[in-house]
Amino acid sequence: MSTDAAVSPSPPADAWDEAVAPDGAVRPTHREALAALDRVGPRAAAERVAEAVAATGMTFGEDDAAYVVDPVPRAIAADDWARLEAGLTQRVRALDAWVADAHGPRRAIADGVVPASVLDGCRFVEDELAGLAPAPVRIAVAGLDVVRDADGAFRVLEDNCRVPSGLAYLLAAREAVATALGGLPDEVRALHARLGADLLTAVRSTVPAGAGEGAAVVLSDGPENTAWWEHQRLAALMGIPIVTPAGLRRRGERVVLAETGEPVVAVYRRTDVASLRGPDGAPTPHGELLLPALRAGTIGVANAYGCGAADDKAVYPYVRDLIRYFCGEEPILDDVHVHDLCDPETRDRVFEAPERLVFKPRDGQGGQGVVIGPRADAAELRDAVDAARRDPHAWIAQDAVVLSTHPTVVGDDLVPRHVDLRPFALADGGGGWRLVPGGLSRVAFEEGQMVVNSSRGGGAKDTWVLR
Repeated sequence: MSTDAAVSPSPPADAWDEAVAPDGAVRPTHREALAALDRVGPRAAAERVAEAVAATGMTFGEDDAAYVVDPVPRAIAADDWARLEAGLTQRVRALDAWVADAHGPRRAIADGVVPASVLDGCRFVEDELAGLAPAPVRIAVAGLDVVRDADGAFRVLEDNCRVPSGLAYLLAAREAVATALGGLPDEVRALHARLGADLLTAVRSTVPAGAGEGAAVVLSDGPENTAWWEHQRLAALMGIPIVTPAGLRRRGERVVLAETGEPVVAVYRRTDVASLRGPDGAPTPHGELLLPALRAGTIGVANAYGCGAADDKAVYPYVRDLIRYFCGEEPILDDVHVHDLCDPETRDRVFEAPERLVFKPRDGQGGQGVVIGPRADAAELRDAVDAARRDPHAWIAQDAVVLSTHPTVVGDDLVPRHVDLRPFALADGGGGWRLVPGGLSRVAFEEGQMVVNSSRGGGAKDTWVLR
């Protein structure tokens, strides 16, 4: 393939293709990437990447399926990345303040920024933490899902502040693609020279001031967790132990390593247990272990219990107002409009054309339960509308956005496939956040598919941030 040749078939007319202009010419940002692929060939590059991925043992999902990485790098211009970093770190600042406020004075509700009903229906608010001294940082690691619309503009689609996955997959995708293509051009920013140190700084940024010295650990469910491979990789990258709850003990108002008795002051929580108490009100095993230390201020948790108050999809429509309220700034990035299904007039109006909407469960993740109106059949749309009518508090409806496309290897060919981007914001230890320079670009391999999650058959691309 020549870098001046168009991807075949041509990108959909209603989507922005990130590498190929409407006239078929390669965009300047992607000349190096496609030239590197051209030297190897699409099929050979895909085979080399698959071999490199297999060598890492990288898997995802309950069946330990191999994680698929496409060999075509996605490139982002330096000025676009600078705007993304400014806008996303601004967003995390506001969300972090909101989590503290939601477990404290609730000034944003008292001042009319967010309706009280939003928290009344939020299952992620931790009553146990209300009134405690706020942690230095609650959202130590944020993974924010970003899309490019039909005009090529970046928009925030979702906020992920509980246990966002993908950071180790991002690193593995970089290593596999660099191996397959024979290295990286000088214009690509390095990804992982300090990733372990920066992630450890983010985790330790949650430690309360009076906690004293102690270890940091990755807390996992163990091999049964679908992201167990990632948990192991990140622990090794930071040089800290990985433990299950059985590897920790309570000692008074402290948590210690069961094996050595060393105090633990920072926990990178990567478990599927999302709360300190179960539906019956009894403490979860994690709550029994961590609650006394959290109350005493002897331990920090990244990401803190209660962070679901930030990525609850019912909060999403108010994030721009929260930025104005907590940061005193205008939002830098746009998001995707959400319709208030709890308002009867709005509900009746938008349900007249559900094919223009994306329906999402309020507390869903991983693409589960999402119905994309423009791609759904009549029965799927009817079921989504019926569910939202029965319980409008449990659903949101966003305007449908046609995700941008990117050349992707299918067999011997390059074809356009829809992509999104999950950049990762890490707390910097000084009260701010910074983006890892290259997010996890996720790609749907099925033609026309716009749910790109790995749990729905998607894969990843390396993301090149240009200097």
